[in-house]
Amino acid sequence: MTYEKFSADNAALLLIDHQVGTMGWVKSMPFEELKRNALMLAKTAAILKIPVVLTSSMEEYAQGPLLSELEQILPAEFASRIKRLGIVNAMDDEHFAAAVKATGRRKLIIAGVTNDVCTVYPALSLVRDGYEVQVVADGGGSPSVMADDIALRRMDKGGVTLTSTNQLIAELAGSWATPEGGQLVQVLMEALQG
Repeated sequence: MTYEKFSADNAALLLIDHQVGTMGWVKSMPFEELKRNALMLAKTAAILKIPVVLTSSMEEYAQGPLLSELEQILPAEFASRIKRLGIVNAMDDEHFAAAVKATGRRKLIIAGVTNDVCTVYPALSLVRDGYEVQVVADGGGSPSVMADDIALRRMDKGGVTLTSTNQLIAELAGSWATPEGGQLVQVLMEALQG
C-alpha cells in the first residue's frame, strides 16, 4: 500500500473526551503536556481549516466539561460537539458516526483521553470500516504507562498509524514557508517555550 500523506485537503481531526476530569485520570504523561498537545492539534486544525469533530462523554459527571480553551479555538465545533451518554466506543454513537461521515474525509486523525479506553475502540472500528487512521499518541494518555503502551501496541497491530503531535503538525504543514506554515511554526514555538 502506498502512503499518501495526510494534508489539510484530505484529513479530518477527531478530538475525543479532552475533558477536565478524564484528563486528570492520565498518569502516563504530565497533565500540562497532554493539554498543550491537544490544544496544539486544535490550533493546527483551525489554521489549516481542517474539519474537526469534538465529542465528550457524560460532562455532568466526574468526566467534567471539555477544555474551555477548545471553545475559544474552535467555537463552532465546540457548540456542535457530540455529547455521548456513556457510550465507550464513540463510533457506536450514531451522532458521532454521522458527524465523522459528514466530514467527507477518509483520512482521520484521532487524539483521545484516555488512549486505553476512549481512543483504541473508535480507532480500530474506523480502520475496520476502511478509513486511514493516525492516532496522535501524545495527544492522549492513559492511567498508567503500561496501559498506554498496551493500547498503542494494540492499535498499531490493528492497522492504525501512530504519530506524535509535532510529527503530525509537520506532516500537515508540508512547508513552513507558506502563510499557514508560518502560523504553525508559531504554534510549535509557543508550545516549546510554554
